[in-house]
Amino acid sequence: MVSGLGLLIEKGLMFGGLVHVNSAALADRYNRALEHLTGHRTELSDFHIDLAGFSPEIGDELGDMSYLNQGGVNRQFILLTLDQRRSPLLNMQFSTSRRILTDWVAENESALFALTARDAVAGELLNTVYRADRPSQLLAIRRITVEADTTQAHLADARTLADKIEEFRTREDAWWDDVLIAEMIGLAKRTGDVTRNPVMLSRTAAEQGNFWTAHFGGSYVFRDAARPFAVTGQKPAWTIDADVPMPAHGLDDRNAIAQALVDNALVEPIVKARGVDGSGIIRQKMDFILIDAAAEQGIDLTGVTRRDLRMLARRMGPRLPEAFLGLAELLRWAEAGGAWPRIASDHPAYFYTLRSAAHGDADLVNRLLAELAPLDFRQLFICHKELFYRLYADWTPSRQAYVAEFLEREYQVDKAGMRQALFGHEPGMEPPPPPPAVAPSKAPATAARRARKNDLVTRVGPWGAVRR
Repeated sequence: MVSGLGLLIEKGLMFGGLVHVNSAALADRYNRALEHLTGHRTELSDFHIDLAGFSPEIGDELGDMSYLNQGGVNRQFILLTLDQRRSPLLNMQFSTSRRILTDWVAENESALFALTARDAVAGELLNTVYRADRPSQLLAIRRITVEADTTQAHLADARTLADKIEEFRTREDAWWDDVLIAEMIGLAKRTGDVTRNPVMLSRTAAEQGNFWTAHFGGSYVFRDAARPFAVTGQKPAWTIDADVPMPAHGLDDRNAIAQALVDNALVEPIVKARGVDGSGIIRQKMDFILIDAAAEQGIDLTGVTRRDLRMLARRMGPRLPEAFLGLAELLRWAEAGGAWPRIASDHPAYFYTLRSAAHGDADLVNRLLAELAPLDFRQLFICHKELFYRLYADWTPSRQAYVAEFLEREYQVDKAGMRQALFGHEPGMEPPPPPPAVAPSKAPATAARRARKNDLVTRVGPWGAVRR
């Protein structure tokens, strides 16, 4: 019986969507590009590659899973086929890398189709930073430029040929320049007629605003927010760097993180969100928390149903997790008109009650929320696969089997529909509301502000006003 990460691979939940390279011609092209970029070659003739041309099999062969991303700052890539644009990006170091690469492929689709018909395209996501020893070096990365060419330098030769053709047309004595003519003929044999069939790649540049990076224990940088801040797994590295111009909160600084998210209007309560079944989402999050509690007690999760989980909740009684009880209060309010719960930012349920508001960094915020509420394994898998795989590896076999089967059944069959159901935003007819005015617990405030805030919390809770 397959178990562990092998079960995820079998169900297409890990390494799914990779492009299979199993022909001698494609393997040879890949080798030329690999040697061109890294100086390495592979002996494999059958392997799989992701969006950037990274192969787990070749990484294992070379003993280096970062062979196309040394230093984790300037990622290199190998494009064998346009089919790679639908593949995942493995070993991601920056949350912006996939978008930059897919946008570049889309912008240059015609040229890349022509170029990959005869050679591999090798390139790099370039910036002016080559090391990330300090957080301030990450903040210096503002602009990413995509540079690429074939392994036989078709584009460089085409640009050179175009320049020589222009010289030939404009220089008065060019007709008698045998060297110039010979050079043009030699280049044209490799590039074809660039005057009739120009093949060029745009040197795409993209701005890197707010982003997540794997560096420093995993760090979230909101530098373009109204009140910039960072959230990091290694807070000391950020606080001792005098060149960091924003406050940095550790992942365990729940109140500070909640304050920053509220101050910048980056989140909204799930029960307030338009166009989603808020109660259904909360109920499923409660199930996921129970799954963790059951696994902690050594309960076999094989074939567990929602009815079984309800029975488990009744048996656990006072031993139920605080996060579960907090969500249960919120569900009672939403479905049965119970009292509006006061769930402060230091409550274990707090981040389970939130999702990203409608803005351009929704994916980044949902990734952060997934890390702050990791028992919701579905959101963790969708929004932060790197952390999901790391935690999954340490779960019990029965919990691994339950989660893998759930994700295959509930997510794999309709990924876009599930994402829309959980994170989609339905525009309202009314103007957008002002940013929430309620700060999380333990936030600094004057006595007068605290009194007004406590009164508002008593009436509507820590998520801002909610219309029932």
